[in-house]
Amino acid sequence: MLDFAETKLYLRCDHDEEDGLIQMLMTTATAAVADYLNMPLDQMTATVPSPIKSAAMLMVNDLYLNREAQGDRKLYGNDTYRNLLNPYRAHS
Repeated sequence: MLDFAETKLYLRCDHDEEDGLIQMLMTTATAAVADYLNMPLDQMTATVPSPIKSAAMLMVNDLYLNREAQGDRKLYGNDTYRNLLNPYRAHS
């Protein structure tokens, strides 16, 4: 679903040292979005709507910038992430 070069540009990452990490974060974000949407992972293709891709990019960026975020400080949910995804969420 996410394009690697586009994701690196979004992250403003101009070096190659973290390419493996970025690929892993892309996979993690795609799986998290699919889970949130109650959608099979194999449906997360290049043809998903732009808001879904934007939410995944937002998550990649958050994971990339906040690698130690599960520490002592309290975390809050991201309303933008939910607002982008909620219209596409399948309720079971």
